Amino acid sequence: MINVEFNNILELLKAFPTEQACIDHLTELRWNGNVVSPFDSSSKVYVCKGNKYKCKNTGKYFNVRTQTLFDNTKIKLQKWFLAIWLITSHKKGISSIQLGKDIGVTQKSAWFMLQRIRACFGIENNSDDLNNEVEIDETYVGGKNKNRHNSKKVANSQGRSIKDKTPVLGMVERQGKLVAKKVIDVKSGTITPIIEDTVEKGTKLFTDEFKGYNQVAKLYDLSRVNHGIGEYVNGNAHTNTIEGFWSLFKRGIIGIYHSTSRKHLQKYLDEFVFRYNTRTLGEGIRMNVLLSNTEVRTSYKSLINA
Repeated sequence: MINVEFNNILELLKAFPTEQACIDHLTELRWNGNVVSPFDSSSKVYVCKGNKYKCKNTGKYFNVRTQTLFDNTKIKLQKWFLAIWLITSHKKGISSIQLGKDIGVTQKSAWFMLQRIRACFGIENNSDDLNNEVEIDETYVGGKNKNRHNSKKVANSQGRSIKDKTPVLGMVERQGKLVAKKVIDVKSGTITPIIEDTVEKGTKLFTDEFKGYNQVAKLYDLSRVNHGIGEYVNGNAHTNTIEGFWSLFKRGIIGIYHSTSRKHLQKYLDEFVFRYNTRTLGEGIRMNVLLSNTEVRTSYKSLINA
């Protein structure tokens, strides 16, 4: 079942016609025939009835959902699988309202499901070995002042102001993976350590003329384009790849989600980065990548509390 490909909803439903089929698939992905207790990995495990197991050392019972994003929810795995397929296959994501309609749950439940799923997307947004040729650029996420009602306009918020916008740093290896991180600001002292932790030394970097990259220029082989004078390509130097990702991300936020808070922005970034970094995989394989990394549990309370 692990290698079965499902590129549309009909194929997905045929692959998982029952709840037991979903349980068996998740069990194979998570443990591959060797069940491990989530309470004590060294403990012997007893197989019990009803898809349950018992940890000998702790005496606790568990199942394949325990300590995963599916833990302590009454929503069936069939609906979870469908939700994961929808969010990973839709290029710009899916709103909680639409997801709720598609799988038959309330908007509140759909939002909670989406946020739990997003908590697992970070597995693809943590590369520390970008190399060869890497483009770096910063962007700002937030509403435009000119589109606000006069009573809601924010003074002195133009340009790189972060009064009403959240800065994001992006790094993409050409023909490779991408990393995008929410940052407190784009000062050299903030972004340089992040770049050093993500990009291997000796890598060829490409940026625009922003002064925040001046320190990076001392550490890497850096080529720049000057957007301020209308220069967007200079030989092999350009930032078109990362700017293309920003365009996709912002269209998704505006068109699908409409807005996002600073608190949850990183989760949305992780979602779009996951889809970008798995863009060459088939729909079923991409879904299995996520299902193999679901041991992240997020409580509803932690999501709604500031």
